[in-house]
Amino acid sequence: MEPVGDKIRVYSGANTRLMREKVIGSLGPKQILYRLATLAAVFAVWQLAANHYHSEFLMPSPLKTIVTLTSVVHDPDVIKNLLLTLKRVLTGFLYAMLIGIPLGFLMGYSRVAMHLFDPLIDSLRQIPIMAWVPLTIVWFGLGDGPTVFLIAFAGVFPIIMNTIAGVQKISQDYYNAARSMGAGPWSIFAHIIVPASLPDILIGGRLAIGLGWMSVI
Repeated sequence: MEPVGDKIRVYSGANTRLMREKVIGSLGPKQILYRLATLAAVFAVWQLAANHYHSEFLMPSPLKTIVTLTSVVHDPDVIKNLLLTLKRVLTGFLYAMLIGIPLGFLMGYSRVAMHLFDPLIDSLRQIPIMAWVPLTIVWFGLGDGPTVFLIAFAGVFPIIMNTIAGVQKISQDYYNAARSMGAGPWSIFAHIIVPASLPDILIGGRLAIGLGWMSVI
């Protein structure tokens, strides 16, 4: 069975990466200057907004925020809570990878699996993440369970989609060449499918970890 190719335009994460590389290029002095200019513009607008409101409660100035940050990071309670949040994010991310990568390989390689799981995945990923909060509290109670579930749920879809894209874009010539040398299904999977789809999987993982941080409640 050959990788199914009817979803490649939908489940393509590499196109964004290639376009970004063409536009931005390598990180040279000019790109660094652009980023510094953008950062300076953000701080300038921030300072203007702080001067407009004249309230540290509504809009503290950048300097006040930086000074407060330096004092907060030395608070043991803050460090403890930060480590707890990091543990939740990494746990949810691990679950997303354990579910998303095998399912993405299966859907990218098998037309039957694509037809079985694609409607369900397309339906679930349209549901807002906050709509799951009451159900997760009922299912897992209070504690780490709901947060880990939401992080994993938010991150599993980009991993699945990018894994599918990585499998689908592999050229048929690689499969033909491997079979001509006597490679079996497991050898093709280990030496062709996994290495060729790894860049897209890493893109999905990067998106998933970002969505995981956004899903922390």
